[in-house]
Amino acid sequence: MTLSTLISSMTTDVTTIAWSLFVLAWAVGWALKGSPLPIFRVKRAGQGIIEDVIMAAFWLALGTTVFAAITYFASQITVPGA
Repeated sequence: MTLSTLISSMTTDVTTIAWSLFVLAWAVGWALKGSPLPIFRVKRAGQGIIEDVIMAAFWLALGTTVFAAITYFASQITVPGA
């Protein structure tokens, strides 16, 4: 396994897990916000989760871009004599 494939594999795994957690939190937030429960505190908690998830999506998008750049630059590195 070369360094570039290791970095590519790790960044793909981390990014996939992070986006999966984003989708899960997004679904839980909307489920709480749209629940038919007459408890306002539950709906407010769902709204708070949704707001936090939107910020997380922004940072995930930036992180995914950085990971893609790292993977690209790592694939361009050649080791002399290897």
